[in-house]
Amino acid sequence: MKKPSLCIVTPALADANNGNWQTARRWARLLSGHYRVRVAQTWSEGDEGDMLLALHARRSAPSVAAWASAHPDRPLVLALTGTDLYRDIATDASAQRSLALAHRLIALQAQGPLALPEALRHKCRVVFQSGTRRQTLAKTTTHLRAVMVGHLRDEKWPQTLFEAAHLLRADEGIHIDHIGAALDPALGEAAQATARDCPHYRWLGGLAHAATRARIQRAHVLVHTSRMEGGAHVLLEAVLCGTPVLASRIDGNVGMLGTGYGGYFPPGDAAALVQALRACRAGLGEPAGTLATLQAQCVARAPLFDPRTEQAALLALLQELR
Repeated sequence: MKKPSLCIVTPALADANNGNWQTARRWARLLSGHYRVRVAQTWSEGDEGDMLLALHARRSAPSVAAWASAHPDRPLVLALTGTDLYRDIATDASAQRSLALAHRLIALQAQGPLALPEALRHKCRVVFQSGTRRQTLAKTTTHLRAVMVGHLRDEKWPQTLFEAAHLLRADEGIHIDHIGAALDPALGEAAQATARDCPHYRWLGGLAHAATRARIQRAHVLVHTSRMEGGAHVLLEAVLCGTPVLASRIDGNVGMLGTGYGGYFPPGDAAALVQALRACRAGLGEPAGTLATLQAQCVARAPLFDPRTEQAALLALLQELR
């Protein structure tokens, strides 16, 4: 029996090396045994497809509208990003139209459906992203190694990390590595200035995915300062490495790590981040220390991010529409 064809539309392809591309590539792999999958940046009338799965309500709006016009009865699924959920759907007409046209909506973390208009929540399914587990490494107790991963742009709020680096003394034994390309040149200049002023802070620029994961694996803790997230893949990568997380308390992070997680700080609060880093540093090597407690919470969360769990959720959602 011929497998149905599925087109995954993502506004970013491999050269962007961002979350949208990583998600599209992973979903294509997970679904390839059940569908003939094609990944494209756009869909237009005349292209093939039995089903469309589009990432990003605003940026993929032309493809969503074209599909709905050409094939109003064929399944249309829309995966929602952080900028969709926490900005665009409130103000952007094209994003709002995408929500209305879609037969199903996907949120990447448990708090996501709550950001939707109540009348649309019945269409939404939560699909946690997944990754591969990596060995939890033994780490030094002489200093704390923190790593932050994310391209330098306003939504990631790297200014919080810059300010925290300035609040920390160089002799406290807290070293910070910052990975991400400067999508905003002004933020790149701020990162360079922070590195000049703070010897315990390094901006490493953009790195390949494998190199980034290795840095996460070797770190004691991942720092995540975002003001807006749909479900950051880097959080689950840290969890699957056994590396605990210090994250801003925003819905996108709480939906990933859980309401009871102990590693949150108020968004934009550099002083609170510094306090959390110092607590982790003080408890290095202690079985009941802050770092060990956060690590245990992350270990308990890890099964949510298993590829088999993500695959089953995607297949169940698509089966609803067939």
